[in-house]
Amino acid sequence: MKGIRVMYDIIVIGGGPAGLTAAIYARRAGKSVLIFEKDGFGGQMTHSPKIENYPGFNEISGLELSDKMFEQALELGAEIEIDEVVSISDGDIKKVYTGSSEFEAKAVIIAAGVKHRTLEVPGEEDFIGNGISFCAVCDGAFYADKKVAVVGGGNSAMQEAIMLSERCSEVVMLQDMPYLTGEKTLADIIEAKENVSVLYNCRVISFNGGEEFKGVAVSVDGEDRFIECDGCFVAIGLVPGNSFAENTVSLNKYGYIDSDESCTTGKDGIYAAGDCRSKKIRQITTATADGATAALAACRYIDGR
Repeated sequence: MKGIRVMYDIIVIGGGPAGLTAAIYARRAGKSVLIFEKDGFGGQMTHSPKIENYPGFNEISGLELSDKMFEQALELGAEIEIDEVVSISDGDIKKVYTGSSEFEAKAVIIAAGVKHRTLEVPGEEDFIGNGISFCAVCDGAFYADKKVAVVGGGNSAMQEAIMLSERCSEVVMLQDMPYLTGEKTLADIIEAKENVSVLYNCRVISFNGGEEFKGVAVSVDGEDRFIECDGCFVAIGLVPGNSFAENTVSLNKYGYIDSDESCTTGKDGIYAAGDCRSKKIRQITTATADGATAALAACRYIDGR
């Protein structure tokens, strides 16, 4: 391990809405703050071309909202480190390790977020945010009275399809197994929906289009087909980014940090905020709420030392 040791009041791991909000609240409380982000600031919201459910903005892009949060954190004096955290350690002084440096803090807020599991097929990366979405709550309104596809067959996919069926003219579920894998109650609702159909044994081959999204190339029981649609929602699961903390805090079987609305982790001075923790609702508003909660808890912890 090379690199100098640097001490901060609070280190925030992750630069999405939870992490940026945590930094804003901590700085306003007079604490020194370092934010680690390995990719780009803003997290999953940067994939949303239009956000219409964040208070204070009738309409704003995810990138613009991310920029506003980022700029506010910087203006308040938060420091930034573009690097990947590989591990953290507990103790009276917390230690955060990257591949080349070691940092110290009195408290740590883990806001590592999640990534939507992707299909890794041609065209997917090209159309994310421009035809391909991961969130019916966020983007369903853009496809009112249009035809959409939903990839997946579990609870999340069925919930997306049910929600979209209330707005869209037609919903086609693309499931790679011969049956739906989620709860029967949801499957029964799907079956009863006149504008929802399911293609079983359906494997996505590619996403197609030029400047605009045109549809999905699939293989159904070995037969190639093209599903023409206006948009596609991929709902095959989430991957939390908590592997660096697995030896320090408790993770559930899905890799999320065991925590509740208090954002505590069972380790004094280590908090979890946003989509990376176990929770039922994952939205920008719930992430920012977690960021505020975790930051204020961390400040109380530091002040009470």
